[in-house]
Amino acid sequence: MSKKETIPPEIKEVVEKIVEDFNKNVLKNGYRYYQIRYKGRFLYLDLSDNGRLGPICRLEYTGKIDKWKFAIFEYSSERYNSQEWFFPGSNFVDGTVQGAMTAGLEAYQ
Repeated sequence: MSKKETIPPEIKEVVEKIVEDFNKNVLKNGYRYYQIRYKGRFLYLDLSDNGRLGPICRLEYTGKIDKWKFAIFEYSSERYNSQEWFFPGSNFVDGTVQGAMTAGLEAYQ
């Protein structure tokens, strides 16, 4: 996948279903839920917690639905860092959208 390509519409549909299911089955309460944003080949996962929305991580599409590249958002630098692997929940990062959301919950509990 070239750097200029975007995430295909059919992949976005799958991602939206994954996030919807995660919000419904894992977060459950409706006051806390993931929201998604897209920009080019990137998928951004933000967490809404009682009305406060904050960035959690960024995933880069590699051409496969289960091989996303992960970058955690660091509030200290206000940047996404793909080199940071020493945070609570990093063990859940497995290339999937579900793994990224689980890692984000652990990192920002």
